[in-house]
Amino acid sequence: MTRQTSVAATFLLAVGLITGRADAAEPCPTGLVEGQRITILVEGDGPDVVLIPGLSSPRAVWDTTAERLKGTRRLHRVQIRGFGDAAGVNAEGPVLDPMMREVADYIDDCITDQGRAAPAIIGHSMGGLTGLMIAARVPQQVGKLMIVDALPFIGTLFNPAATVDSVKPQAEQMAAMMRAQYGQPAPTGPVSDPGPVSMAGGMSNQPAGRTAILGWTRAADARVTAQVFHDVMTTDMRGELAAVTAPVTLLYAQDNSLMPADRAKAAFEPQYVGVAKFTAHMVTGSRHFIMLDQPEAFAKAVDDFLAE
Repeated sequence: MTRQTSVAATFLLAVGLITGRADAAEPCPTGLVEGQRITILVEGDGPDVVLIPGLSSPRAVWDTTAERLKGTRRLHRVQIRGFGDAAGVNAEGPVLDPMMREVADYIDDCITDQGRAAPAIIGHSMGGLTGLMIAARVPQQVGKLMIVDALPFIGTLFNPAATVDSVKPQAEQMAAMMRAQYGQPAPTGPVSDPGPVSMAGGMSNQPAGRTAILGWTRAADARVTAQVFHDVMTTDMRGELAAVTAPVTLLYAQDNSLMPADRAKAAFEPQYVGVAKFTAHMVTGSRHFIMLDQPEAFAKAVDDFLAE
């Protein structure tokens, strides 16, 4: 049995408290499972699929995907504490690595240790990086991996020669600015489309997508957002790609107003050299939140990935 920081007892105790059923000791129940740094909503039946959202995003980013899949798949929708609920221990110190280890332990305790096949993992942005970290460091816990618009090292998007040391000062400065927003008065009134020339506009080219992203960002704990941003900026997985044995599918966005297709291809695909089983698919007409900008193309890509 693999153990990074064992959470089996925590999960099982939480499940017992939540369900109150006689069979509460069942390690992978349907419903909400409470961990230290994450909560996981388990729903549906069939082969296991773990869905991990990105920075500041709650599990709601997967709502449409979950509604389509839960009739044929057992879904495990991760939510990082602070992104839609109270921050808890994520309010201080590093988040990405301990959160990744908790997800890996959950898979071990609640899926593979129960005789079930290693799950498919689908991760968006930071969630894709999390999946890649698990696939490299605990490869037996990953059946296959879909990475949605993420890189082994995000620094290469800004400078192909970037290193962790070279981006660290900028990461620390930007994280400090984000962290300073904690405790500031929150905007009041309903969330509306902030428009294409906005932070959310850089993430989605659809009014509904921008509105959702703005709402999620407002609801996220600024301390957790700042720390996870710093963690992602200073994590470089390129040297660990050879350890990834699971098939990896990369789905990345391309919008002509941001980056032509040839530049997008050059920015994403070469970064995964070293992954033994790798395929990549560009989704045109989309910004970072592919599931919001191109839902039909995203659904087809997910279905094809799970069918392989």
